[in-house]
Amino acid sequence: MAKIEINRLTNANVYLDGASFLGRAEEVELPDIKHKMEEHMALGMVGTLEAWSGIEKMTAKFKWSSFYKEVMAKAANPFKSVAVQVRGSLETYATAGRIAETPVVAHLIGQFKSIPMGNYKQHKNVEQTNEMAVHYAKLVVDGAEVFEFDALANIYKVNGQDMLANYRANIGG
Repeated sequence: MAKIEINRLTNANVYLDGASFLGRAEEVELPDIKHKMEEHMALGMVGTLEAWSGIEKMTAKFKWSSFYKEVMAKAANPFKSVAVQVRGSLETYATAGRIAETPVVAHLIGQFKSIPMGNYKQHKNVEQTNEMAVHYAKLVVDGAEVFEFDALANIYKVNGQDMLANYRANIGG
């Protein structure tokens, strides 16, 4: 019989500049790491290919369950980066039930792009969504770094391996 294990990540907590916002964020949309690919074709080639040429800009979204002055104060300053941590607990299930729980931590640094004033409706709580321009992202699962990207330092690591070490050495940076 095949051994099937499934993972479930169903909840998380958000930290802004180290402060916990437990129970205040309703939803977080973490940025996608999108590889920028450029088409290459040349004389003598019978086809074309796409080659890696960088990482596209990243955006995160935060949906808050109500109005929070602390969030709005951070979002109002587009010149100050905000460090965000989204911490979750990854559960693994097998035939015997839950067999493991491991931490999943997403680290982001960026500037908020929007300051929503909210929608006011009788007898309804105000929900607000902020968008963030992200220039640093790292994902750590059970203490192991899955990836790290820093647009301002030309760093891109996958499973701890520096993918741009030669590039930085070649350009002198």
